[in-house]
Amino acid sequence: QVQLVESGGGLVQAGGSLRLSCAASGSGTSINAMGWYRQAPGKQRELVARIISGGSTNYADSVKGRFTISRDYVQNTVYLQMNSLKPEDTAVYYCNVDRRGILYWGKGTLVTVSS
Repeated sequence: QVQLVESGGGLVQAGGSLRLSCAASGSGTSINAMGWYRQAPGKQRELVARIISGGSTNYADSVKGRFTISRDYVQNTVYLQMNSLKPEDTAVYYCNVDRRGILYWGKGTLVTVSS
C-alpha cells in the first residue's frame, strides 16, 4: 500500500506561483513514476506532468514552460512548481503514483487562480 499526502494548494492571483508537494509513504523504492493530474469543474481528469524513474518528464501542452515537476528520490516526494498561473489552471490537483503497475491517488488539493 502507498499513502499519499498532498500539500501546497490555495488561492493565487493570475501570474502568481504555487508549489505543490506530494509525499509517498509505504512504498519503499518500487515507484515507477510519480505525477500530477487535475480536474476542473465539469471536465475530465487530465495529466498535468509526470516524472518516471530515471528522470524523464512529460507535460501537458497547456503547462509547458510554466510548470516544472521534480522528485526527491530519497524522500519519495514529488513537487510541482507552477508559475505564471492562469485562471484556467483552476482545478483540484491530484498526486498519482505508479508502483509496480498499480496506481495510487492522493485526495487532491484545490488550486484557485483568480483573474
